[in-house]
Amino acid sequence: MTALAELLVIAKEPRPGRVKTRLTPPFTPEDAAGLAEAALADTLDAVAQTPAARRTLVLDGTPGPWLPPGFDVVPQCAGGLDERLAAAFASCTGPALLIGMDTPQVTPGLLTVAFDGPDGCDAWFGPALDGGFWALGLADPDPELLRGVPMSTPRTGALQRARLVAAGLRVRDLPALRDVDTADDAVAVAAEAPRGRFAARLARRAAAAR
Repeated sequence: MTALAELLVIAKEPRPGRVKTRLTPPFTPEDAAGLAEAALADTLDAVAQTPAARRTLVLDGTPGPWLPPGFDVVPQCAGGLDERLAAAFASCTGPALLIGMDTPQVTPGLLTVAFDGPDGCDAWFGPALDGGFWALGLADPDPELLRGVPMSTPRTGALQRARLVAAGLRVRDLPALRDVDTADDAVAVAAEAPRGRFAARLARRAAAAR
């Protein structure tokens, strides 16, 4: 029987001026926060629909009405992103898959991963088109696999994957996805998931600007 993974989402509370600042301009801080909230809601909805041993939101901030039932909420620790990701994995007691809030086009199918079975692996890696990564799954969530990896660079994904391989892990890759960082990203991602909250929020903003 395939063991279910714990699913973690690492996110910031969608408040103006604190999230998606690279969307401003052309969006206002309020628009950017609204898009971030929609992206987070779509992401959490996909996680809620995915079979899991546990669902955890690792949050910088306070939960809002966008949080569906069925999630444990834990605060992010202090420090750089590598430390915050490492701490999230350190809280897990079994296989875990962690994603961010920047890929609202994610689906339950993408998140349903297995570590055991005839084609088992030790790690799942989801590269992002900007050179980072949108997902990382570990059969044995060792925080040292993340500490010290330079984050938010065009080589972050390659360096993180290389760290996994250097540790002797069998790594399987998920499809590459596009993070929402810029206005062009927002348009492209909305086109990939036209029925989601993110696409609807972007469409309302575009209609109001006409």
